[in-house]
Amino acid sequence: MRSGEKERLGTIRMITAAIKQREVDERITLDDSQVLSVLEKMIKQRKESLEQFKAGNRQDLADKESAEITLLQSYMPTQLSGAELDALISEAVSAAGATSIKDMGKVMGLIKAKAQGRADMGAVGAKIKAKLGG
Repeated sequence: MRSGEKERLGTIRMITAAIKQREVDERITLDDSQVLSVLEKMIKQRKESLEQFKAGNRQDLADKESAEITLLQSYMPTQLSGAELDALISEAVSAAGATSIKDMGKVMGLIKAKAQGRADMGAVGAKIKAKLGG
Protein backbone atom coordinates (compact mmCIF):
# COMPACT_ATOMS: atom_id res chain seq x y z
CA MET A 1 0.00 0.00 0.00
CA ARG A 2 2.80 2.39 0.86
CA SER A 3 4.71 1.64 -2.31
CA GLY A 4 1.78 2.98 -4.37
CA GLU A 5 1.08 -0.21 -6.30
CA LYS A 6 -2.67 0.30 -6.62
CA GLU A 7 -3.22 -2.62 -9.02
CA ARG A 8 -1.41 -5.05 -6.71
CA LEU A 9 -3.27 -3.76 -3.67
CA GLY A 10 -6.61 -4.09 -5.46
CA THR A 11 -5.84 -7.68 -6.46
CA ILE A 12 -4.74 -8.62 -2.94
CA ARG A 13 -7.94 -7.15 -1.54
CA MET A 14 -9.90 -9.12 -4.13
CA ILE A 15 -8.16 -12.34 -3.02
CA THR A 16 -8.90 -11.75 0.67
CA ALA A 17 -12.50 -10.87 -0.15
CA ALA A 18 -12.97 -14.09 -2.12
CA ILE A 19 -11.49 -16.15 0.71
CA LYS A 20 -13.62 -14.44 3.35
CA GLN A 21 -16.73 -14.80 1.17
CA ARG A 22 -16.24 -18.54 0.89
CA GLU A 23 -15.58 -18.83 4.64
CA VAL A 24 -18.77 -16.93 5.44
CA ASP A 25 -20.86 -18.82 2.87
CA GLU A 26 -19.77 -22.23 4.09
CA ARG A 27 -19.26 -21.25 7.76
CA ILE A 28 -15.79 -22.78 7.85
CA THR A 29 -12.18 -21.66 8.08
CA LEU A 30 -10.33 -22.48 4.87
CA ASP A 31 -7.17 -24.54 5.02
CA ASP A 32 -4.29 -24.18 2.57
CA SER A 33 -5.68 -26.54 -0.08
CA GLN A 34 -9.04 -24.74 -0.04
CA VAL A 35 -7.32 -21.36 -0.41
CA LEU A 36 -5.40 -22.78 -3.37
CA SER A 37 -8.67 -23.88 -4.96
CA VAL A 38 -10.05 -20.34 -4.52
CA LEU A 39 -6.94 -18.93 -6.22
CA GLU A 40 -7.18 -21.51 -9.03
CA LYS A 41 -10.81 -20.57 -9.61
CA MET A 42 -9.90 -16.88 -9.75
CA ILE A 43 -7.11 -17.56 -12.25
CA LYS A 44 -9.46 -19.63 -14.41
CA GLN A 45 -12.05 -16.83 -14.39
CA ARG A 46 -9.41 -14.29 -15.40
CA LYS A 47 -8.19 -16.48 -18.26
CA GLU A 48 -11.74 -16.85 -19.60
CA SER A 49 -12.26 -13.09 -19.34
CA LEU A 50 -8.95 -12.48 -21.06
CA GLU A 51 -10.06 -14.55 -24.06
CA GLN A 52 -13.37 -12.68 -24.22
CA PHE A 53 -11.67 -9.28 -24.07
CA LYS A 54 -9.22 -10.24 -26.80
CA ALA A 55 -12.08 -11.47 -28.97
CA GLY A 56 -13.90 -8.19 -28.37
CA ASN A 57 -10.81 -6.09 -29.22
CA ARG A 58 -10.65 -4.60 -25.71
CA GLN A 59 -6.88 -4.56 -25.23
CA ASP A 60 -7.10 -2.26 -22.21
CA LEU A 61 -9.23 -4.75 -20.28
CA ALA A 62 -7.18 -7.68 -21.58
CA ASP A 63 -4.01 -6.07 -20.21
CA LYS A 64 -5.66 -5.60 -16.80
CA GLU A 65 -6.77 -9.25 -16.68
CA SER A 66 -3.31 -10.41 -17.74
CA ALA A 67 -1.71 -8.40 -14.93
CA GLU A 68 -4.15 -9.90 -12.41
CA ILE A 69 -3.37 -13.42 -13.65
CA THR A 70 0.36 -12.79 -13.19
CA LEU A 71 -0.17 -11.48 -9.67
CA LEU A 72 -2.49 -14.35 -8.70
CA GLN A 73 0.00 -16.90 -10.03
CA SER A 74 2.72 -15.39 -7.87
CA TYR A 75 0.80 -16.64 -4.81
CA MET A 76 0.52 -20.18 -6.17
CA PRO A 77 3.11 -22.90 -5.44
CA THR A 78 5.75 -23.55 -8.10
CA GLN A 79 4.41 -25.56 -11.01
CA LEU A 80 5.46 -29.15 -11.59
CA SER A 81 7.77 -29.77 -14.54
CA GLY A 82 6.72 -32.14 -17.30
CA ALA A 83 9.02 -34.89 -16.03
CA GLU A 84 7.77 -34.53 -12.44
CA LEU A 85 4.18 -34.64 -13.65
CA ASP A 86 4.81 -37.74 -15.78
CA ALA A 87 6.47 -39.47 -12.82
CA LEU A 88 3.53 -38.54 -10.57
CA ILE A 89 1.05 -39.91 -13.13
CA SER A 90 3.01 -43.16 -13.53
CA GLU A 91 3.16 -43.58 -9.77
CA ALA A 92 -0.58 -42.96 -9.40
CA VAL A 93 -1.46 -45.35 -12.24
CA SER A 94 0.56 -48.14 -10.65
CA ALA A 95 -0.76 -47.36 -7.13
CA ALA A 96 -4.36 -47.45 -8.35
CA GLY A 97 -3.77 -50.54 -10.47
CA ALA A 98 -5.32 -48.70 -13.41
CA THR A 99 -5.46 -50.59 -16.67
CA SER A 100 -8.12 -48.81 -18.72
CA ILE A 101 -9.81 -45.45 -19.11
CA LYS A 102 -12.50 -46.64 -16.67
CA ASP A 103 -9.94 -46.26 -13.86
CA MET A 104 -9.25 -42.61 -14.65
CA GLY A 105 -11.28 -41.37 -11.65
CA LYS A 106 -9.14 -43.37 -9.22
CA VAL A 107 -5.94 -42.02 -10.74
CA MET A 108 -7.23 -38.42 -10.76
CA GLY A 109 -8.20 -38.75 -7.11
CA LEU A 110 -4.66 -39.78 -6.18
CA ILE A 111 -3.02 -37.06 -8.25
CA LYS A 112 -5.33 -34.22 -7.24
CA ALA A 113 -4.16 -34.30 -3.63
CA LYS A 114 -0.49 -34.11 -4.65
CA ALA A 115 -0.71 -31.75 -7.61
CA GLN A 116 -3.39 -29.27 -6.60
CA GLY A 117 -2.21 -25.77 -7.32
CA ARG A 118 0.98 -27.10 -8.88
CA ALA A 119 -0.42 -28.29 -12.21
CA ASP A 120 -3.32 -27.60 -14.56
CA MET A 121 -5.72 -30.43 -13.79
CA GLY A 122 -7.19 -30.27 -17.31
CA ALA A 123 -3.77 -31.00 -18.80
CA VAL A 124 -3.20 -33.71 -16.16
CA GLY A 125 -6.48 -35.35 -17.16
CA ALA A 126 -5.46 -35.34 -20.82
CA LYS A 127 -2.09 -36.95 -19.99
CA ILE A 128 -3.77 -39.62 -17.87
CA LYS A 129 -6.26 -40.34 -20.66
CA ALA A 130 -3.41 -40.72 -23.16
CA LYS A 131 -1.49 -43.00 -20.79
CA LEU A 132 -4.52 -45.22 -20.16
CA GLY A 133 -5.23 -45.46 -23.88
CA GLY A 134 -8.34 -43.27 -24.07
